[in-house]
Amino acid sequence: MKDRRSFLKEVCPTVAFAFFGISFLEACSSDTTDDLTPNPGGGGNTGGGTSQDNGFTFSNNTYTIDLAHSNFSQLSQEGGWMNAQSLGIPLLFLRVSNNDINAYTNKCPHQGVQTAWTYQSDLNQFKCQASEGGHDNTYSDDGKTPGEGGVLVDYVTSLSEDGKTLTVNL
Repeated sequence: MKDRRSFLKEVCPTVAFAFFGISFLEACSSDTTDDLTPNPGGGGNTGGGTSQDNGFTFSNNTYTIDLAHSNFSQLSQEGGWMNAQSLGIPLLFLRVSNNDINAYTNKCPHQGVQTAWTYQSDLNQFKCQASEGGHDNTYSDDGKTPGEGGVLVDYVTSLSEDGKTLTVNL
């Protein structure tokens, strides 16, 4: 016969999972199939998947971004970064060199927050700010080193030869 403590340790988790269902287990996990298409409610006019007046277009799972457009001026210098959520693009951008700009999902792997980001250049990591609705967890800009809940997914990018157009393939 089992003692009370052993019995509760074995039975309680089963009862809790049956009561709460699988959503209890997934409450703090992230969805790996993020919707990365333009968001019309994100602050930019992205109707029909394009927003040339905001400096970008979206077609066939590819963003084409005009880096000369004022909306993307933060990316003109190495170390510049931006959260493009306000333009309706659910991505973070980081200029790592004169010839390279990285793109990451802006959905926090831990809580799904999209608007609470800062970048800590001295540590090469993004931070999901608690003061903005996040939790202060940090995520490496290498797209490989996990933070709380996983890594920031990075996407294939390319710059045009003249450096004026960024292409992001989702």
